[in-house]
Amino acid sequence: MTSAIARRRARLALRYAAATIVTATFVFPIYWLFMTSFKTPEEIFASPPQWYPGSIQFQNFNVLFLDGDAIAVWNSLVTAGISTVIAMFLGTLAAYSLARFKTGGDNLAVWILSQRMMPPIAIVFPVFLLYVWLGWVDSFIGLILLYTAFNLPYVIWMMRGYIGDVPLELEESAQVDGCTRWQVLLKVVFPLVRSGLFATAVFTFVFAWNEFIFALVLTRTEIVTYPVQVTRYFGGQSNFWAKIAAMSVLGTLPIFIAVAMMQRYLVRGISMGAVKG
Repeated sequence: MTSAIARRRARLALRYAAATIVTATFVFPIYWLFMTSFKTPEEIFASPPQWYPGSIQFQNFNVLFLDGDAIAVWNSLVTAGISTVIAMFLGTLAAYSLARFKTGGDNLAVWILSQRMMPPIAIVFPVFLLYVWLGWVDSFIGLILLYTAFNLPYVIWMMRGYIGDVPLELEESAQVDGCTRWQVLLKVVFPLVRSGLFATAVFTFVFAWNEFIFALVLTRTEIVTYPVQVTRYFGGQSNFWAKIAAMSVLGTLPIFIAVAMMQRYLVRGISMGAVKG
């Protein structure tokens, strides 16, 4: 009996040790990034490495704002935020049509999902030529429309699954009580799929926020996004590690804030639609 308890405790200790190692492996790059953003150039290139700054200083962040580089974070916030709102609105309506009216049958839903699998590099140059003709290169409308179109298949597919889990009897009861189709959607369906709605919106926002290929080809100077701006600090002879770290922290904070605010909905939304035994 004692040996069985000892083995159980040893296995538990090994699990905790493995979990600690894995967590440290993933957290350390984030820690190092944040610490580097507060270091002086001497501390960044110190040998042996200096694990934390001697004093907290914001000079690296001040330089980004003085040089106007921090506007890239605002550009990403505008393009990702507006495209997410539009994609969620249009995608949810399309998903409701697919889930409730079987629009296009099962094949249409699969075809829509397949559009998300198209690699951006395959279409970025034809899109660039089209945008040159339309005058949309280096403009908000160009990136917003492109991000909306690229994220719509994901939104439609995810929301179709969430809406499909809502019992049809609830909608029928609401219609019997005098609700219109729009009222059913707003007062019955949306509250029941709220967690899935927020979870899908967060992932859609992250996809648009981290997008690089389209932003690299279709922007020049006016609406440079955060991922593109970071690459400009890498040079052939030297890298501006202080700016890289500071800009990366600025670009990571909105994602941290969004996930922290939506954490409750993310957990529920991810678990919605799971196979129940």
